Amino acid sequence: MQFPTRVFLLLIVFLINTSAQDLSHPLDPLSKGEIAAATKILKESGRLPAGVRFQTIVLREPPKAEVLGFKSGDKFRREAFFIGYERAGNKTYEAVVDIRGGQVISAREIPGAQPSLMLDDVLMFQSIVRSDPQWQEAMRKRGITEFGRIQVEMWSAGYFGFPEEEGKRLFRGLSYFRGDSKMPYARPIEGVVAVVDMNARKVLRIVDSGIVPVPSATADVDEASAGPLREAAKPFQIIQPQGGGFEIRGNEIHWQKWRFRYALHPREGMVLYTVGYEDKGRVRPILYRGSLSEMVVPYGDPSPAWFIRNAFDVGEFGVGRLATPLEAKNDIPDNTTLLDAVFSSESGTGIDAKNVIAVYERDGGVAWKHVDYMTNQNQSRRARELVLSFFAVVGNYDYGFNWVFHQDGTLEMEIMLTGVMSTKGIPPQGAEAAGNGSHDMHENNYWHVVANGVAAPHHQHFFNFRLDMDVDGTANTVVEQNTQTLPPGPGNPYDNAFVMKESPLRSESEAQRQLNLATHRRWRVINQSAKNTVGEPTGYVLLTGENSVPLAGPGSSVRKRAGFMNSHLWVTQNNPDEIYAAGLYINQGKGGEGLPKWIKQNRPLENQDVVMWYSLGVTHLPRPEDWPVMPVHKAGFKLMPLGFFDRNPALDLPKTR
Repeated sequence: MQFPTRVFLLLIVFLINTSAQDLSHPLDPLSKGEIAAATKILKESGRLPAGVRFQTIVLREPPKAEVLGFKSGDKFRREAFFIGYERAGNKTYEAVVDIRGGQVISAREIPGAQPSLMLDDVLMFQSIVRSDPQWQEAMRKRGITEFGRIQVEMWSAGYFGFPEEEGKRLFRGLSYFRGDSKMPYARPIEGVVAVVDMNARKVLRIVDSGIVPVPSATADVDEASAGPLREAAKPFQIIQPQGGGFEIRGNEIHWQKWRFRYALHPREGMVLYTVGYEDKGRVRPILYRGSLSEMVVPYGDPSPAWFIRNAFDVGEFGVGRLATPLEAKNDIPDNTTLLDAVFSSESGTGIDAKNVIAVYERDGGVAWKHVDYMTNQNQSRRARELVLSFFAVVGNYDYGFNWVFHQDGTLEMEIMLTGVMSTKGIPPQGAEAAGNGSHDMHENNYWHVVANGVAAPHHQHFFNFRLDMDVDGTANTVVEQNTQTLPPGPGNPYDNAFVMKESPLRSESEAQRQLNLATHRRWRVINQSAKNTVGEPTGYVLLTGENSVPLAGPGSSVRKRAGFMNSHLWVTQNNPDEIYAAGLYINQGKGGEGLPKWIKQNRPLENQDVVMWYSLGVTHLPRPEDWPVMPVHKAGFKLMPLGFFDRNPALDLPKTR
């Protein structure tokens, strides 16, 4: 037994040293060598059952103090965080492995937890449904016997308290007649839902709410199916003869005065780290860690096949793992630099995800301008922006996420929603039950007709972003700004006065806030120990854009599970274990986890290491112009300097010549 142990240890050392050669920072994502080494250590330890598959293998980020104190050349820890699943016992495990130390730090079962979607689930799902006699009978009732031409879409099960679903690993199957079409969503097989017990590998039950004719028309979106194409636009080239203006050093990017790190996380997607801006010869910190913490898409149709549709695209599916390779000239401009990511397989090996990250510069319009009308002298500057981007395909929907860096110190998140709407089969136009096919055909108007026999139900998209702010350091305070009209009187004789008042959010219970259009409500993160030239605390303000309130009722399953929807802003004291706004194990979770649970600690927030959580809602009331593929809808927010600089930080931009 001694010889194999020595060989094993030598192999681990070799893998660690090999992977360490390319590492330069504690926040670098795990390399393929590190993933393999960590898996080997964990498997050989015997701390987990032999049949465990790994849904997650990611860097366990070092403590913040260690990262902020790191200097080039310093030694740093490398730890891997695992979520494992044993299908035979329906058990979920967590483990932490010290890669460089060659040991398991911790390993434990997480009772009642279900990890999110696994490739193993995907590979066996369609065959389970298609071979089920109940499902086949439901298809035959609708005149469909070619089961191989049906696409069975895999949806998360959610949680609705159904007794027969307790304690099982479940997904729900929705059916579309694909036939020879490239895009199946034009032909929903309405009313049939297969509830699949993944571990028993069988259909638990079939929900069949009645026969609706399957639409006959196709709606493919390729050039050949789009009809006569318009004349192509004249060539438009973006040429940078000297190359891009940014520098990539491993996972660190330098551009203009910005300095930041990035990683494509399999669950969260693009994560920004240690974002700072160079000012007067030093890099001033702004944001330690920023990411999409969770997102959910609740539908507003109460029918049996639709009330169950509340997909958590981060926590149940992993939006980063669903990143798609980017296509030059269409997804991205010509001047793009494409980057790869490394994910893990369920067996514990590393997988290369090629060309899934884009970095490019784009024109930002006019940065600033003033014309002296006395001399007619024009002073204007052209802006440039840096974009860090990826796209994820989550079934029918496609989401793009751009972190946009502006030369004036503004950091922007730009969300792009596109893809194909979830569709509902309805009686075709002219049918007796359908009336004239207008949106009035359903008395409660839960959806809008987008094609003959096809409707798209109303739904919302809620995103929650976790923003670990470090404005000029870790001791920050969030203050709320409200602008109010003053009453007429001696101090306001012409009834035109209004003032802005700031109020600190002192505790987590106070810091659950809603947007207020009437008071132009905003939230500013300040550092009371750092002053600008006018003696005010330095700060950054959260500028909100489009938003919504949740339309599902307070007692609904989705509101219980996605409690972050209940407020537009939350503020917590930083805790590295509090990353996901709805909790780590949202898949089939009953609710109450995440932010609603954490804020019960009611920790103080003044002059603390604080995290802002911003909830952004988009309400989608479908229109015919959204069919068969949606034009991109943009939403997002900005973090803008407010008192952080002493003057316009883009004043030093040279003229373009």
